Amino acid sequence: MAALASRMAQLQSRAALAQLQSRAAEAAKHGGALRSEAASLAAKHGGALRSEAASLAAKHGGALQSKVAEAATFAAKHGATLQSKASEAASFAAKHGSAMQSRASEAASNAAKRGCEYHRTLMERNRQYVVDPPTVEKCRELSKQLFYTRLASIPGRYESFWKEVDGVKFFLKNRKDLKVEQVGVAALFGIELYAWLCAGEIIGSGFTLTGYHV
Repeated sequence: MAALASRMAQLQSRAALAQLQSRAAEAAKHGGALRSEAASLAAKHGGALRSEAASLAAKHGGALQSKVAEAATFAAKHGATLQSKASEAASFAAKHGSAMQSRASEAASNAAKRGCEYHRTLMERNRQYVVDPPTVEKCRELSKQLFYTRLASIPGRYESFWKEVDGVKFFLKNRKDLKVEQVGVAALFGIELYAWLCAGEIIGSGFTLTGYHV
């Protein structure tokens, strides 16, 4: 029985080995077929791909080369002109820049000189109106004095205004007995009132003659 079992094991091992060998042979068979098919495809389409790549390079390579040549020609043709224009501009700036700068400084000095002369003449003409010492504090004090003095003069001006109005009423009542001089004074008074009205309108509209800003 032991011998029979040993014999059966040997037969099974030999059958398994034979099966593995047949599978290996089949794999070798199909592997060669696959390799031959891949080589056939490479041989069949590789030439077409190479020829297509060569055709594209031959077709567009000349155009690209011509564009490069055109760019180089344009640069060679206009580069010197542009460079000469730039050098001309630089030389013009170097030539006339100092002259323009000197004229500007001369104009500034003339303006400063004439401004000082005008200020000096103006102050000499109106010296009697200058309050000593002419400091910032004194200017503030005078500004306050002017403001409050005007406020204090409102009642007096109000009374004067109504007196003038009463005088106009009296003139209108007795207009038959008016003289030419009195009529002229009344006309001047009316013109003055109209002028003050126009001045108030201009100030109220923001110092414009066209009207109010809406």
